[in-house]
Amino acid sequence: MSVVPAIESVPASSRWPWLAEFLAGEWRAWIFVGKSLLAIYLAAWLAMWLQLEQPSTTMITVSIVMHPHSGMVLAKSFYRAIGTLAGSLFGLALMSLFPQQRELFLLSLSLWVALCAGGATLYRNFMSYGFVLAGYTAAIVTLPAINNPLGVFDSAVMRVSEVLLGILVAAVVSDLVWPERLRLLLRQSAQAQFNLFIDFVRDSTAGNMPREQMEHANLALARAAVRLEDMRASVIFEDPEVHARSTRMRLLNQRYMAAVTSFQSLHHLINRLQRGGSPSVADALIALYRPLGSALSPGLAQQHQSAVLAARLDGCVAQLPAQVAAMRASLTAPLALLEFDTGAALLQRFATELRDFAALEGSLREAQVRGSVEKVHFKRGNDVPGALVGVLRTFLTMAALSAFWLASGWPFGVSAMLLATIFSGLLAASPNPVSAAMHTFYGYASGMLAAFVVVYVLLPGSNDFASLIGASAGFMLIGPYLSTRDTLPGVGAGYTLGFVYILALKNPMVYDPAHFLNDGIAQVAGLALAGAAFILLPSVIGSSWQRTRQFRRLREQAVLAATAPLEGLAWRFESLVRDLFQQVVTYTRPGSDESRSMLAWALAVLESGRTMIELRQQLAADSRIAPAVRDTATAAMQAIARLYHAPDAARWRDADAAVHAAIATAAEQPLRLHLYQLRSALRDDESPFAAYIPPPSPESVHAA
Repeated sequence: MSVVPAIESVPASSRWPWLAEFLAGEWRAWIFVGKSLLAIYLAAWLAMWLQLEQPSTTMITVSIVMHPHSGMVLAKSFYRAIGTLAGSLFGLALMSLFPQQRELFLLSLSLWVALCAGGATLYRNFMSYGFVLAGYTAAIVTLPAINNPLGVFDSAVMRVSEVLLGILVAAVVSDLVWPERLRLLLRQSAQAQFNLFIDFVRDSTAGNMPREQMEHANLALARAAVRLEDMRASVIFEDPEVHARSTRMRLLNQRYMAAVTSFQSLHHLINRLQRGGSPSVADALIALYRPLGSALSPGLAQQHQSAVLAARLDGCVAQLPAQVAAMRASLTAPLALLEFDTGAALLQRFATELRDFAALEGSLREAQVRGSVEKVHFKRGNDVPGALVGVLRTFLTMAALSAFWLASGWPFGVSAMLLATIFSGLLAASPNPVSAAMHTFYGYASGMLAAFVVVYVLLPGSNDFASLIGASAGFMLIGPYLSTRDTLPGVGAGYTLGFVYILALKNPMVYDPAHFLNDGIAQVAGLALAGAAFILLPSVIGSSWQRTRQFRRLREQAVLAATAPLEGLAWRFESLVRDLFQQVVTYTRPGSDESRSMLAWALAVLESGRTMIELRQQLAADSRIAPAVRDTATAAMQAIARLYHAPDAARWRDADAAVHAAIATAAEQPLRLHLYQLRSALRDDESPFAAYIPPPSPESVHAA
């Protein structure tokens, strides 16, 4: 993956737009290369000046941490520091427990590295990298001291010092030299998300939105929510102001997701009424919906000004009850009234949520943040079984390499172990680890060859640090530059690691060609073994097995909506569904039957799950609801939960009958509207339940 963010669009008036785009991309790429070289060589000089044993460790840290955006560097540095400290402490504890039992020591180390690799697949962003570092650092601290257990503490102190120095240098250079603030990208993304949703709502007030268009919109809106949370998690390291507003940003994303769900549910209901023989009710709801479009159209210059929109939406919300009453007066049939009341309640909920979303977005633009807001979190759908597969694979890899090392007495087994440790964790989180391993292997081998030329052709005879830079900079810059190319994922990082590892700057510098070749062979063997492990025990990321389990877990969110404790359930449900949905569709072919099925299920889960949460909240808040009504409503939700847990025609009939009975028992209770919405969703002929719906008959009854 390229580490250079997407370039800004060039003016249409440019004579050669492709050339302008190319030059803009090259400019940003070379800025990144220059900053990387400055940070790497500054870190090496400081490590030598401070008389650290292995300046190469500091250089490697810088090369891994560097990123065009300073917020990314700080976030990566934070988790690298945490992982380094955790790995060092575990390494010390491990060596103190097994100072003379190599078998138990290597077995325990293999298990630790495997658990860290599993953590790397379980978590996202740079938290994943922190787990890789925890495993790698334990190995780099203890393995070189395996023949000298008494020196492990000094080894740990030295490695931690080298890593932390690299982190500090990378952060300072990134923040002071041509800094690119991630907060600007975050603001632009948040504004673009707000504008897109407002425009989408404004353009949809005609009321008739095809199911396919809603499915694609759901995909785009879900991606926007996940992307904004990922970016927010990194920006808080860069900017104290963003950190202070982090809680509001999380709440903003939550309100955005809630409004999207209500928006989708409203359009599904209107579309079902249009298809189901209730056009007059659908027309009434569309007429009731149009003032919302007017409120979102203050004028071209103000269409995306959140404060203006929030004020206009507030007026719209205040007028809705009177408009609902006027529209309702034209309807007389009991079923039409029930259908209209359900849609009107949904519309009022959506308008209120949209107003709150716009108001909170406006408050984030203010110079000072005032007051406090509700604390919410973005719940992730982590794949525990997939992580366990990663743990097993890494443990077997490390155990096999350890056994070979012990049996053969291989002098350079330490190097192979270290490389296997690093890449077992890094590749575990890759969607295509075999391909990533091959690209990294090519880059690593190329970096080793370049380092050989530098160490044994250009460096001998050099007597100062300037000579070191002159001899190596031309080769060093290749790695950071390749990292900016989308067409060569992993090659740049592999090249830089191979170059710096084999360059092996030390205090003092050692020139030993035999050691160089043996160490290089061992490192390549460790990398190759880490890649081969993914052939013998393939990664589950993106596999049909993982998609099937995530698909099942996506449906299970409707079960949790009906059964889980209510506290915090609303935001957990909204974020988990979208995160799982994003994970599932990422590895499915767009437009395929599988992709369409998952899109349809995601929409169904969101509508039914949110409705059941609203229904449960009403049951909990109103103690005057009769026990019989409460029992039948609960039974209806339990039947729907069973249907989502294992969909089939029999469970659909049970759920449909249970909801029908609950509607009849509820009489004029307000929760009757929620129950009718649930039954309407069950009888949606464009939903995943369409195959279970019996053909209409004269005796069919749609509502009690």
